[in-house]
Amino acid sequence: MMLSEGNQSSTLTFTLLGFSEYPEFRVPLFLVFLSIYTVTVVGNLGMIIIIKVNSKLHTIMYFFLSHLSFVDFCYSTVVTPKLLENLVVEDRTISFSGCITQFCFACCFAVTEMFILAAMAYDRFVALCNPLLYSTIMSQKLSALLVGGSYTWGVVCSLTLTYFLLTLSYCKSSIMNNFFCEYSVIISVSCSDPYITQMLCFIIAVFNEVSSLVIILMSYILIFITVMKIPSASGRWKTFSTCASHLTAITIFQGTILFLYCVPNPKTSWLIVKVASVFYTVVIPMLNPLICSLRNKDVKETFKKLVVTKLLCHTSYF
Repeated sequence: MMLSEGNQSSTLTFTLLGFSEYPEFRVPLFLVFLSIYTVTVVGNLGMIIIIKVNSKLHTIMYFFLSHLSFVDFCYSTVVTPKLLENLVVEDRTISFSGCITQFCFACCFAVTEMFILAAMAYDRFVALCNPLLYSTIMSQKLSALLVGGSYTWGVVCSLTLTYFLLTLSYCKSSIMNNFFCEYSVIISVSCSDPYITQMLCFIIAVFNEVSSLVIILMSYILIFITVMKIPSASGRWKTFSTCASHLTAITIFQGTILFLYCVPNPKTSWLIVKVASVFYTVVIPMLNPLICSLRNKDVKETFKKLVVTKLLCHTSYF
């Protein structure tokens, strides 16, 4: 049964299949995802607090990292609680408005993260290739513009795709073979022709991937050329190590997005899509604060001081 655009928002519900086809793994998966989400929340919010309380970390690089942590926290919070709920309840339905809202916010934060990572690559390029001009080039104004532009473009992409999803008609009580309202899954339960909407998603995804990857690749190619001019092997290794964590985060995130949205393959199984979706919506928000920030000496020292202060306050209270 197909619902018209006018009344579908109030009556239509979807069923998120999630991982229900593997009932024997529901409890282990719940515990794993709950642990990941806990680490994500503590890691990302903790990173924001650490950067805020330590004046040594009030630099452009940590300005970007604090926003990356905020986006990762929001991104995970949009997706993971519903995933956890559906692993413990039998009723895995989600309303049409709830599904569209989840997609809208998830899309916004995904695109924002993509361009914040690109801005971080440019920041590393300026810091390593033009250290004497770093403070002049990477001013607070430019940094704020880069971050603000990332959020703005994320909102524009999200609202554009959401609008085109709302123009489609959907079948009543459809089953979605995923754990959250991802674009291709919403399209799959549409009863109208989704060709224009699919092409728009593909164009936006390719544009975002290409533009952000051009910035990232050009930045790191120039970084590599500069680093190879360092005479000592230890100096080269030390410089490369400062970029390793950022490159790791970029590779995992961009690689997954590229696989899902920019290389469309109708033969790709839904299980592979779900596993890939888990990586970029659940796992990556947990990994980013670990691989991008917690290896840093200043961050670890601030974290230890906060823990010691908390323990001392707790001890003195008793």
